[in-house]
Amino acid sequence: AVVCRTDNASVTYYMDSNGQYELEAADRAAVQAAMNNEYAPTDLTVTYDSTPVFTGAGETDVVYQEGDNIPDNAMGITWCDDAVDGTLYSCDQQFIRIRGSGAYNVIRACHETGHAVGLLHGGNASPTVPNMDSRLGCMRTPTGSITDAGHLGGNQVWQINNGY
Repeated sequence: AVVCRTDNASVTYYMDSNGQYELEAADRAAVQAAMNNEYAPTDLTVTYDSTPVFTGAGETDVVYQEGDNIPDNAMGITWCDDAVDGTLYSCDQQFIRIRGSGAYNVIRACHETGHAVGLLHGGNASPTVPNMDSRLGCMRTPTGSITDAGHLGGNQVWQINNGY
């Protein structure tokens, strides 16, 4: 799997607040909980951007959306919308889209954010571990099979801190 992570440790995020991909209050709360409880304790500096920038200098790093246009076998996806200077591995702006109708939750927000900062599923990690290995925390997959709190695991915190 190709990893395209946000380009710096100062991560700004925005939650779509109108239109086709708007997040409802419960979805917004899930993202805020994931960012405040799971990612803020890492070496990342996480801040909400209420006035997002979508082009040019200073783009908002991660944009959360709710909606369809997701592969049938997934509950959420993360993609790079603007690679840094055409690179494969560093991204100025990423989008996260999670299905609606109750699919948005803290575990899925934590999981998709993990991809945005360079984390992988166990089968793609090095060394590889089973995709449901408990050490992966919210990066286990499928997320619907996570029966505990699914927090960001200590190994993932180390990976983030080591990478940034």
